Amino acid sequence: MNVGVAHSEVNPNTRVMNSRGIWLAYVISVAVLHVVLLSIPFFSIPVVWTLTNVIHNLVMYLLLHTVKGTPFETPDQGKDRLLTHWEQIDYGTQCTSARKFLSISPVVLYLLTSFYTKYDPAHFVINTASLLSVLLPKLPQFHGVRVFGINKY
Repeated sequence: MNVGVAHSEVNPNTRVMNSRGIWLAYVISVAVLHVVLLSIPFFSIPVVWTLTNVIHNLVMYLLLHTVKGTPFETPDQGKDRLLTHWEQIDYGTQCTSARKFLSISPVVLYLLTSFYTKYDPAHFVINTASLLSVLLPKLPQFHGVRVFGINKY
């Protein structure tokens, strides 16, 4: 029993992406980011799409693959303090619906961005590099792996 907490999970990070309405909030937040960028008058449509894609992927990389531990006091003996949020989702089980959603959403945004930038080579390279930076850490082969010792502690 967890004394002093309002949830029944040992680590609430494991189930947050399966919460009610979180996927809708995610999509709405990306749409709001896009509309805010569209409202800046000197940005062209291709630049706005590329910025939306890059900002989305940067934020998702930072939140899912850089930040480690939990913001809660958990009775797990510090087991999760060395895991990123991505590694904690669904207790590390691969191919769950939350993980599939978080893996497919950058790809859909990338396809939309590529279409609206008319496959311009400069935008294409930037968007592809941005996509790879968020998709590669999500692969099961990189679960718990710290490339070059970055983010080890």
